[in-house]
Amino acid sequence: MKFRLLFLFAFTVSTLISAQSIQSPEEFLGYKPGERFTRHHKVIEYFNYVSDQLNNVELEKYGETNEKRPLYVAYVSSQKNMDNLEQIRRKNLGQTGIMPSNGESDIAIVWLSYNVHGNEASSTEAAMQTLYELVTSKKSYLENTLVIIDPCINPDGRDRYVNWFNQVSSSPYNKDPNAKEHKEPWPSGRPNHYLFDLNRDWAWATQVESQQRLSVYNKWLPHIHVDFHEQYKNNPYYFAPAAEPFHEIISDWQRDFQTQIGKNHAKYFDKNGWLYFTKESFDLLYPSYGDTYPTYMGAIGMTYEQAGHGMSGLGIETDHGYELTLIDRVKHHTTTGLSTVEISSKNAKKLNEEFKKFFDNRKLAYKSYVLKNENQDKTQRLIDLLDKHEIAYEYTKKGQVRGYNYQTQKESRMNVSDNDLVVHTDQPKGKMVKVLFEPNAKLADSLTYDITAWSIPYAHGFKAMASKAKVPSAKGVNTSVIVNTPSRNSYAYLAKWNSLEDGTFLAQMLDAGIRVRFAEGDFSTEGNSYKKGTLIVLRHDNRQKDFDEKIITIANKYGRKLTAVNTGFVNSGKDFGSSSVSPINRQKIAVLSGQGTSSLSFGEIWHFFETQLKYPLTVLDTDYFGGVDLDNYDVLIIPNGYYGRVLNKSGLDKVKSFAQNGGTVIAIGNALRSFANQKGFALKTKKSKSKEAPKANLTPYADQERAGADYLITGAVFKSKVDETHPLAFGYGDEYFSLKLGSSSYDYLQSGGNVAYFTKDATNVSGFAGRKAAKNIPESLLIGEERKGGGSIIYFVDNVLFRSFWDNGKLFFVNALFLRNSSEIKR
Repeated sequence: MKFRLLFLFAFTVSTLISAQSIQSPEEFLGYKPGERFTRHHKVIEYFNYVSDQLNNVELEKYGETNEKRPLYVAYVSSQKNMDNLEQIRRKNLGQTGIMPSNGESDIAIVWLSYNVHGNEASSTEAAMQTLYELVTSKKSYLENTLVIIDPCINPDGRDRYVNWFNQVSSSPYNKDPNAKEHKEPWPSGRPNHYLFDLNRDWAWATQVESQQRLSVYNKWLPHIHVDFHEQYKNNPYYFAPAAEPFHEIISDWQRDFQTQIGKNHAKYFDKNGWLYFTKESFDLLYPSYGDTYPTYMGAIGMTYEQAGHGMSGLGIETDHGYELTLIDRVKHHTTTGLSTVEISSKNAKKLNEEFKKFFDNRKLAYKSYVLKNENQDKTQRLIDLLDKHEIAYEYTKKGQVRGYNYQTQKESRMNVSDNDLVVHTDQPKGKMVKVLFEPNAKLADSLTYDITAWSIPYAHGFKAMASKAKVPSAKGVNTSVIVNTPSRNSYAYLAKWNSLEDGTFLAQMLDAGIRVRFAEGDFSTEGNSYKKGTLIVLRHDNRQKDFDEKIITIANKYGRKLTAVNTGFVNSGKDFGSSSVSPINRQKIAVLSGQGTSSLSFGEIWHFFETQLKYPLTVLDTDYFGGVDLDNYDVLIIPNGYYGRVLNKSGLDKVKSFAQNGGTVIAIGNALRSFANQKGFALKTKKSKSKEAPKANLTPYADQERAGADYLITGAVFKSKVDETHPLAFGYGDEYFSLKLGSSSYDYLQSGGNVAYFTKDATNVSGFAGRKAAKNIPESLLIGEERKGGGSIIYFVDNVLFRSFWDNGKLFFVNALFLRNSSEIKR
């Protein structure tokens, strides 16, 4: 017994001495946090160093970025807790129902996420200082708290910013806001490699960083999650509580504890005389943020915003007459991080009690969401998304379901088969299910920070029902694997055309040198019927010796079913030699990037080509666009953006000439403004039909922002009519639910094709649309094609690739790439 006490005493003293002798970030790096920006690899070196020196810090690599930078989390707690890490994890998940109950837990789990936006770079500097303080002066917090630190969510964006700043900054730094070091160039360090905003990707998990982070996040489901950010240089510091609207599933406890945390922070900020604000700007509604997603998973999710951003460098003169330094920014983020851990430690027992209560889902109104499996590719994509979040799903039993019909927005009945998908809310993550699938999120306030509609049935294009009774279901697994075999005597191979995966299959065939055609109308042959858009691969067009092996290999790789037919003579429709069976050229595609282009829109296109379509794309820059010979390309994509400098008179003439010579121009979102009302183009801005006489603005100053919401559409869903006979609409039915991101609207095309459009009775079916803005949507264009000589200009009023999560719009984009102006090789 005496020996054991001596051993424990010696071990405690040794641990204490080790913690006291650990190097601070300043000692390790050779400069004070905030005096320089630290490249990502040096940050990880410091975390590795602390982990190597101390037994109560464990570093785990959870993934890599697109540019192969490592992603890590650090687990920090007392030695006792670290020795029981797995037991703590299991106990915590036992409270949610994900794992069997394993006894009561009294350990608070706090997750601190830094630098999701790469040029909001002070937070990663603060992460190192926070780690140091926790293992030295604040180690008492760790007795009943496990802190998980992700020092940099977005290393690619951070290093893009830091490398640029280190290249251009003065020595000593220049605080003049006009200095080059405060004018970050396009596309900035904010987004990741593919220029996605990772703080909008938590729910949709389109990016590798999000996918890998969710895997480790779901192993823990912390009680507290903080996302560290920066905002405009003149704004001080923002911390919880958040602004309205709060989503209705957020509990009273989650609201109240945000206030308690805010008051704890205020205590330290008041003492230092630091400015701060709360309850403004940053709401808790849109589910794909780093504060809302954890909140809907039971945590107290919060955003902390420090003044600074990529414009501030090491120090900048603010408009309020004082200098904002990186040193100050680091201090503020370090203070709120430590304050969060402190109050969590003081309330560890209560945090666990309330966390457990959150997972009681009995009061949720809708018990089941049913999705018709009319397209297995869509269903599989949804299953893949649910798997990323570890949300359970089953299959319906054959019968009839009554509930809210997403197509009609009314209560009705729907027949279901044993192949339709159902997602219940009586599962641990039932509240997240409600948020992702609910037809229309309840809005307590129309002024929000992001879109107000995202419902998965609309985004993925499902016929769906929301039922207030639990729908009978059974577990099932789709184990069918498509295996095609060569048919060397066949006249042609046929493949369906109704999903993004079909587009990827086409792209791979074209890239492999296989010639492909498509049917412009329905047809039947050899006892089977085929829809317009069906891909037809003729042996006549492909006389290479390894043709059968190549097409079979590609089809099997991408799970596409091929039907071999022995004749080009059809029973109904057009024979395969008809001009209505059009060849598809191996299109050479270019996209604009650079100044004026929305980096997000460009990134969505770039990501789509490289990770989903898997097809070559040439990236052009607006700086030299005037000197590019467009005759080298078949398709020119102009992303959302503002192109007054590029698409001036000579730029528009260049684009028009390209189309007249057989090219396809695809314009998206605000890019349409460059074409609207211009001589020689059919696109016209829709004029408001309001007959109200102009009135003096007598709205009180305090109410003007809210009154302005009448003119806004903040990400609302509208139902459109589709001309399914047009090749741009092949693979779709006669209606499409579009996510409208703004109030811009255009008249129907007087010449050309109105492929998708809003009828006179169009209203928003989900999300917020201001009264006056919504009036201009009926009888307006959504997708149109203006013919120009041998080619055309295709107008996408709404962005069908938005954040890569509005899955149901992507086939429109593929149709525009390959099914228009593609029958002849231009060169």
